[in-house]
Amino acid sequence: MSDCLIQNATAVLTGLPEERARLSQGRCDVRVRQGKITAMGALVPEPGEVVHDATDRVLAPGWVNTHHHLFQSLLKGVPAGLNARLAEWLAAVPVRHRRAFDHEAVFRLAVRVGLSELLLSGCTTVADHQYHHYPDMPFDATAVVFDEADRLGVRMVVCRGVATQVRQIDATPSPQIAPEPLDLFFRKVADDATRFNDTAPDAMRRVVVAPTTPNWSVKPDELREIARFARSLQLRMHSHLSETPDYGRHTAEVFGCTPLAFVERHEWVGPDVWFAHLVWMEATEQRLLAQSGTGMAHCPQCNARLGSGTAPVVELLRQGGKVSLGVDGAASNEAADMLSEVHMAYLMHRLRHGPDALSTDDVMRMATAGGAEVLGLPGIGTIEIGQAADLASYRLDSIAAIGLHDPGSAPVLCGRSLQTDTVWVAGKPVVQRGEIPGLDRTRLAAHAREAVQQIVQTVAS
Repeated sequence: MSDCLIQNATAVLTGLPEERARLSQGRCDVRVRQGKITAMGALVPEPGEVVHDATDRVLAPGWVNTHHHLFQSLLKGVPAGLNARLAEWLAAVPVRHRRAFDHEAVFRLAVRVGLSELLLSGCTTVADHQYHHYPDMPFDATAVVFDEADRLGVRMVVCRGVATQVRQIDATPSPQIAPEPLDLFFRKVADDATRFNDTAPDAMRRVVVAPTTPNWSVKPDELREIARFARSLQLRMHSHLSETPDYGRHTAEVFGCTPLAFVERHEWVGPDVWFAHLVWMEATEQRLLAQSGTGMAHCPQCNARLGSGTAPVVELLRQGGKVSLGVDGAASNEAADMLSEVHMAYLMHRLRHGPDALSTDDVMRMATAGGAEVLGLPGIGTIEIGQAADLASYRLDSIAAIGLHDPGSAPVLCGRSLQTDTVWVAGKPVVQRGEIPGLDRTRLAAHAREAVQQIVQTVAS
């Protein structure tokens, strides 16, 4: 199933920069062998070859989502958090509701919902910042996430979270948000790395070290210990940073510096590190981020939904910085799919910087090759010979695309209304005719409704 020929696409987007962003001269078919792209151009089917007709379709690399919280997929639109800013939202939604995720069945269902939504938008690689861990947890959350990803055929990066101390917002924690001792965290991550981590450039599974927030969730000396531990295992590092002005104020008051200077001081910058959000950065921090090769997971919809602000993406790109796109959790971004995310990214920065700030091809590259670079997966993210065949095709007969003069702009301009047709991961079709094979959407929705009722009852009791 990983060998095929994809023919007759109206437009092929590569995820590459500038003039290489599109294959526009003549026909460009794509041949896949053993999960890799082996030939491109006007190709003739070989005897017995499976042919996918992409007529009236746009073909693009699968999206690479570099920041998510999959367990939040059953916490969409919680009324208490709809009109709240970040701190109040954290207390009202993820902190308050984590007590309802102490059973594997609810947690697993949330992961399945989130991955299905992403996959149906053309997303083929997901980095899940999985911070729902606590001492004596009755199930293995990391194993559940990898198992659900395997079932759906998605590339999965589990960013194993930790909080070793109680934050002010968590002043009366339930057992499900109790801090984890650092030595326990190290043992758990070492075990996860042994079981799951793959260092291949197109790995299906990766493990990342990911404290929840460096300037709140762990002690400064622990932050340095965590960095050295991660690098001793050759694991990448990830966290939240500078999502709101509170990060800067807190870091200045407590540590006498900016958030980026603080993490640099504790060995948390470099090409093996990326941070989600980075909305509020001084010019010196932007330069440090770009010069050190530290990556950004830009989450425009969540930042807009919570009123957090607009990250300096254009400024960072102009300095050669590494920028990717992340959906973030569905509890703060009910449109938890990559088509919505790229559409929002395209609009947000044009509003701030003018109509020439970012092209559709710029956004495409951020959300594909940019994500692969940030995650350290150079074998994915672009349509080139030798790359993994992680591909998505979109229907140009979608009502949103009818009348579009530039078919290649459809995945960014049309947003969620664009219909995904086929998605391949390593050449295997994991979405066909807009559906995930074997997934009963009606049954999934029914189970989710029951789980939401159970969550509401648990939190109310």
